[in-house]
Amino acid sequence: MDNREEITIVGGGLAGSEAAWQLAERGHRVRLFEMRPDVPTGAHQGGQLGEVVCSNSFKSTLVDNASGLLKAEMDVLGCKLLGVARSVSVPAGHALAIDRELFADEVTRVLDSHPNVTVERKCVTSLDLPVPAVIATGPLTGAELSAALREHCSSDHLYFYDAIAPSLDGETIDPEAGWWASRYDKGDADYFNIPFERDAYQELLETIRGAEYVETHAFEEEKYFEACLPVEVLAARGDETLRYGPLKPRGLRNPRTGREPWAVLQLRQESRSGSLLGMVGFQTRMKWGHQKQMIRSIPGFGNVDILRYGTIHRNIFLDIPSVCDRYLADRKLAGLYYAGQICGVEGYVESIASAIVVALSIHARSLGVEMPALPGETMLGALMNYIHSPNANFQPMNANMGIMPAPAVGARGRKNRRQERKRLISEASDAAMTTWREANSALF
Repeated sequence: MDNREEITIVGGGLAGSEAAWQLAERGHRVRLFEMRPDVPTGAHQGGQLGEVVCSNSFKSTLVDNASGLLKAEMDVLGCKLLGVARSVSVPAGHALAIDRELFADEVTRVLDSHPNVTVERKCVTSLDLPVPAVIATGPLTGAELSAALREHCSSDHLYFYDAIAPSLDGETIDPEAGWWASRYDKGDADYFNIPFERDAYQELLETIRGAEYVETHAFEEEKYFEACLPVEVLAARGDETLRYGPLKPRGLRNPRTGREPWAVLQLRQESRSGSLLGMVGFQTRMKWGHQKQMIRSIPGFGNVDILRYGTIHRNIFLDIPSVCDRYLADRKLAGLYYAGQICGVEGYVESIASAIVVALSIHARSLGVEMPALPGETMLGALMNYIHSPNANFQPMNANMGIMPAPAVGARGRKNRRQERKRLISEASDAAMTTWREANSALF
């Protein structure tokens, strides 16, 4: 049986773009709706498809790292956007970081020109959609569609607040203020490191604590994702928290002093020209006037041009364990699926991965078969297991080794056991995902 229907996809971010591309390449006709630029959001800059709005990093490329392992699995499944990301990558050590503008330009070009994709610049406001349909509107879903989802799901959305770090013009930073290096000198010197001694660090801490911040609505409890906390939240937890977080100096020896500083602010290249630099881990909801004051107080930043201020926005996600059957299929409305951050995965790569799962599920449906269960020993399978497991306190999850089944590890030293565990997990994942694809070749 082969029943290729027109697919409706709402949302032209990372997940919606990946799902559209995957399905179009399988011969499905796709209508992709994107409300931008006519309806802006609190985080996007324009109307391009696949626009990356926070960090420009797709995280580690190493397969002994959770994100690197997930990317390796996605390559086995034929991920489209990772190929684009690599084609517009910028130096970032062992991380895959991109030129945001080039990335969005290429994703937009491909989908606008694809013979099986029709892009419509329109704000979808209800779930009255022809199915199969995918809701991939991300954490910044429009107000009317958000209300429709709340009514459909018979409960309020869960949510948390997400903050974006400032971006600076690297050419306006004093080159003598820091040095280029990667931590422990691994790989290329891809980060510009600004050293702080104890007094300067304390002054920065006091500036952060004394600044004014954008307030949340009275009816909204602040819920931040622990892996992406604003600097002010970290600063409030203690004097040392930032030094053991985004400002940790470990593995960064100042060539001018020959020792590690008390703390280090890292800047990461965000464009291929190298002129756009992002403040790593400095996401914030600080008011812009106070951001400017804080940034220009940093050594070497007295005349810096701030190209994008940090911002705060409310991210929403659905309680997928109660809303969906596997894989991300709405229980109430047959043919409706969810992909991206709205379904409770956290991170760029995880959002793209969820879109691959949904595309495969829809394609399996068109072939008249059930979506085969993903192997639990893979990172993608483990992530899907997490977001489909009943949980009274469901929260977004990113790829991490803690959700993987534990392999048998010999009795060695603690450090060696951790390394051996990662190696065994990586090997098991590679074998399982390769076998799964071969066994289900009809889906590809």
